[in-house]
Amino acid sequence: MKPTYQDDEMMKNSQRLIIVLSLLFHINLYAEESLKFSSDPHYNDIGFFDIHICNWPERPNFFKILFSSEKYDQIESMDVYTPDDHLLVNLDKTRFKILKRKNKPNKKVYMLDIDIPEQATTGWYKIDVKSNDGTIYHAKDYVIMTRLEQVSRMHPSDENKEFNLPITLKWDPVAGSQHYQAFVRDVWTEKLVFRSKLIETPEIKIPDNKLEPGGEYYWVVHSRDTNEHLLLGDFHMGSLSKKTYFTVAE
Repeated sequence: MKPTYQDDEMMKNSQRLIIVLSLLFHINLYAEESLKFSSDPHYNDIGFFDIHICNWPERPNFFKILFSSEKYDQIESMDVYTPDDHLLVNLDKTRFKILKRKNKPNKKVYMLDIDIPEQATTGWYKIDVKSNDGTIYHAKDYVIMTRLEQVSRMHPSDENKEFNLPITLKWDPVAGSQHYQAFVRDVWTEKLVFRSKLIETPEIKIPDNKLEPGGEYYWVVHSRDTNEHLLLGDFHMGSLSKKTYFTVAE
């Protein structure tokens, strides 16, 4: 017998519940351990380490790994290890973004995306940052091997229909997601015309001065499970929706 729509929805809801319960179980299990740290384990005296699981359209799930530092001139090497102390990857010192901050020193952010190895396990992923004088600085991030589903049922969504201003972006909430961020780009120029703040509700109104009558746009939503969590870092799981297109009425 072919599954019905209700069967599919029940299956999806069950999968979402399993993800949420698994995440809560691991957080509770290791919350006591995280309290042993006098400071956030993601930081060391030279910078900040984070690794999280990303669910992006049109590619396998992957690790996004980063280390950021104000003291980048002191860094010789950055080695990332798995929970069983095997080398996962070396971060390349020559590949970075400059983060400019008002009234604070600039940071270099070293980032790398790698496919998740088949043998990857839940646990503490670690980084050893070696300075020019030979000192090794340690930091770590706890990773749970699960993923966050992508946003769906996005509105407005129709290339053949025009929508009147003002435009409010709406989508179905994602199980396990606590924060969202929406991005809108011009179809023809790829210019970013709107980026929301980190929000907790699955909708956001685009300010009136951001969109042009007759303009054609696409938008995506980035979902994340946590924000600046002591155990899980900057965030643990993230997903990015597929591009959704709409046209503004003249």
